[in-house]
Amino acid sequence: MKDRHWLRLSALAAALAAAPCSSPSPQLATFPAGEIVDLSHTYDAQAIFWPTAEGFRLDKVSDGITPGGYYYAANNFFAAEHGGTHIDAPLHFAQGHQSVDQIPLDRLIAPAVVVDVVSASEKQADYLVTAEDLQQWERAHGQIPANAILLIRTGFSKRWPDAARYLGTAERGGDATTKLHFPGLHPDAARWLVANRPLKAIGIDTASIDYGPSSAFESHRVLYERDIPAFENLTSLERLPEVG
Repeated sequence: MKDRHWLRLSALAAALAAAPCSSPSPQLATFPAGEIVDLSHTYDAQAIFWPTAEGFRLDKVSDGITPGGYYYAANNFFAAEHGGTHIDAPLHFAQGHQSVDQIPLDRLIAPAVVVDVVSASEKQADYLVTAEDLQQWERAHGQIPANAILLIRTGFSKRWPDAARYLGTAERGGDATTKLHFPGLHPDAARWLVANRPLKAIGIDTASIDYGPSSAFESHRVLYERDIPAFENLTSLERLPEVG
């Protein structure tokens, strides 16, 4: 897998499990206080995937008492890269750029800002977030901090796991991609960001950083050519402050 999402998560989990806990590092000791919010949808049989991608599958290996008399549970799983809550590596649309395992971890840890376009997205499923939307947010909250993670809240995560409402179609296969309807980032807004607001990453609560009808995926290309990864299919953004 080019993106190697699961490998990265497994490696991180292993590192955390192996870390000594007797004397926390200064970074852990100064981690901001507050509620920790999970921004991911559950990977299960209802998880939404791109119409041309295979869905999530869990094969049970064991769930019961072994001949040795103890309980043992284990599974095999399968998932296409671009379904459920996931990170797009720059390599996805920029040849020779970073795969997920090559993205520095400090690029994925940063202050976040949440730009709310729920009202506009409710009125127009194919809403494109503009540079003016971003500048309007700045007039209310101040300039987007350098090296922040920009999160776009459209409200579409509330439609999960109804694929017809979330994607615009529940059909599968190549023909279904012409029927996709959901909000995304306007390519001109992506160009404005890379020219004016250095970001560590960007994210959105829809299936793609480009809107549903896109066939050229320009926002992907603009961002990924600068090694700015994107989180897609986020959820619970309403639980985050818009800034801070």
